[in-house]
Amino acid sequence: MRKRKIRKKEVTKKVIRIIRVILFYLLIFLAFTTIFGTNWAIREAQINNFEQILLTLTNSVSTASTEMIISFIKECILISLLLTIIIFFITKFFKNLEVFINIKIKKIIIKINFYKITSFIFLVSLVTYAIYYASSGLYIYDYIKYSNIESNFFETLYVDPKEVELEFPEEKRNLIYIFLESMESTYADKENGGAYDINYIPELTELAKDNINFSSTNLVGGAHMGYNASWTMAAMVSHTAGIPLKTVFNQDDVSTYEAGTTLPGAYSLGDILKDEGYRQYIMVGSDLTFGGRRIYFKNHGDYTVYDYYTAIEDGIIDEDYYVFWGYEDEKLFDYAKKELKEISKSDEPFNFTMLTVDTHFPDGYVDNSCKDIYDDNYLTSIDCSSEKLDDFINWIKKQDFYENTTIILVGDHLSMNTYSFDEIDPNYNRSVYNGFINSAVDTNCNKNRKFTTFDYYPTTLAALGVKIKGERLGLGTNLFSCKETLSEELGNDYIDKKLMENSPYYNECIGSTCKKDK
Repeated sequence: MRKRKIRKKEVTKKVIRIIRVILFYLLIFLAFTTIFGTNWAIREAQINNFEQILLTLTNSVSTASTEMIISFIKECILISLLLTIIIFFITKFFKNLEVFINIKIKKIIIKINFYKITSFIFLVSLVTYAIYYASSGLYIYDYIKYSNIESNFFETLYVDPKEVELEFPEEKRNLIYIFLESMESTYADKENGGAYDINYIPELTELAKDNINFSSTNLVGGAHMGYNASWTMAAMVSHTAGIPLKTVFNQDDVSTYEAGTTLPGAYSLGDILKDEGYRQYIMVGSDLTFGGRRIYFKNHGDYTVYDYYTAIEDGIIDEDYYVFWGYEDEKLFDYAKKELKEISKSDEPFNFTMLTVDTHFPDGYVDNSCKDIYDDNYLTSIDCSSEKLDDFINWIKKQDFYENTTIILVGDHLSMNTYSFDEIDPNYNRSVYNGFINSAVDTNCNKNRKFTTFDYYPTTLAALGVKIKGERLGLGTNLFSCKETLSEELGNDYIDKKLMENSPYYNECIGSTCKKDK
């Protein structure tokens, strides 16, 4: 009986020892993964706030570019695993040496195992550094800090679109709204307001000059990227609802919230146009599910979806075809032409929204039709995208439906590519590109303005000939109206800081449904 108890204690000690060893190397692996993962996120995605990570991870990321996933696995997971294995053999070597350090304090001699003490110090130091590096590099500290500061910014300045009087023209105009992946006015040459000696977007520059371009200078320019509008899903919310995409606290209605992108209290461009009888479509060259985009557009406007999977169903690409994020823009534009011909046959107005993809970071996608004249692959993709967009716009202009159609070209956000900006003036103010073509209204207030991507929401409706009482929706101001924007009134730095804070109104009336609306 006694031998059995002794044997049981020995087994228990052995199990505990094994668990401690597994935990030791697991913590080392996770610490390395955290360090390399943080470095990868900073370098590859230019993360500028922790909410971007939270909101992306809590939505579908399984359909992300295979190149990005492979890059993360190689540079973060595999390297961390290799270093952990190396450390395993190093510690095993020192453990077998059985080196001890004797410390004498008065008459007491303390015998310290060199392997155990160095292993403990190494583990604590590595984990501490990983936590510090991630907290500072991924703005976790700022997120925690500002999440605990309550703000009344939304209560004071947010204009609920559901309560604004909108007057549509008798003959409603069609809308073609094209989100241009990572497109900046920065890519133009210095003579036209850009940052380069070479104009990498000559066609888009001419479209901006020949039509209406809102700019912070008297040359071709664009918008300040609003807070939490720095990645595609957030940018789409910013452009179409005039608000940032934020994590929501104290969410009650989880069943309809679906990880933050339904925003049941928001009333977006899609909601407005749906209520006005518009047929709505969204076309992308990837899986629309990524990042919560499908949820948002289905819940705010009931858009008909065209994406990677419908392209296969409709015979645009083969079942086993997959490049970059799904399929390239050349095929996207062909797909759009095919569908627009059918959509335009109806007498009802339509909203056809698109998102290009070839200019996505880190290196863009260059197909065989692109001119291979630059050493920089990413800038080559920018130049090629500009040319393809111009061809597509010229095709639209030849169609019967063009006369009553407004086309809006907008970069979704600033580019997350890093190396292509190494040589530009560090003081240059990068901005999100825009061009309003065949607008129902004109303006002489489009230059030397301060504005954000939130302002595109009411400005889009105004371009369709909609009269907006008060000229404001969400946090946006109709730029055609010449009314002072929040950026001009308060400054972008102040607005961005206030939007970092925790807003009970946003949580309860945008991220959820206000009691007054229930």
